[in-house]
Amino acid sequence: MTDATTMLDRVATAAEHRSIAESVGWHDAFDWTTIADSLAGSTFGVVAHVGSEAVGMGRVVGDGVKYFYIQDLAVIPAFQGTGLGARLLDRLTDRIAATAPTTAFVGLFSTAAGTDLYASRGFGSGDMTGLFRLIEPAPRDERQNRRRSERPDSRNV
Repeated sequence: MTDATTMLDRVATAAEHRSIAESVGWHDAFDWTTIADSLAGSTFGVVAHVGSEAVGMGRVVGDGVKYFYIQDLAVIPAFQGTGLGARLLDRLTDRIAATAPTTAFVGLFSTAAGTDLYASRGFGSGDMTGLFRLIEPAPRDERQNRRRSERPDSRNV
């Protein structure tokens, strides 16, 4: 089923991202009003197409040197179980290997359904525990005040 799949080395568009994400049940996993800016901050990505339809995606975020994080790897249900997820992951890890000047740390968070795929490609917890925290944005005036206080004071120069 993946023989007719074209792999494109680029980040998914906001529309492709939303279509694929929602097809796998990630309806509320993203702030759709900011997803285009989030995608623009990606280090690189890959999108799988069959004809004109995006059927899979993945992207990498990080510093582009040492630390890379696999993000938003997903395949629409009709193509799950075909090896397409593995092909997307391999394409991303090959790009990391070609980009990193020394051994890279590659992290990710997985749904329960994805753990076997990642384990089959050498990912594991090692001696670490993955943790995360959601942080709400500061009120707008507090953010503006913080930015002003971080600027060098031109009167003291």
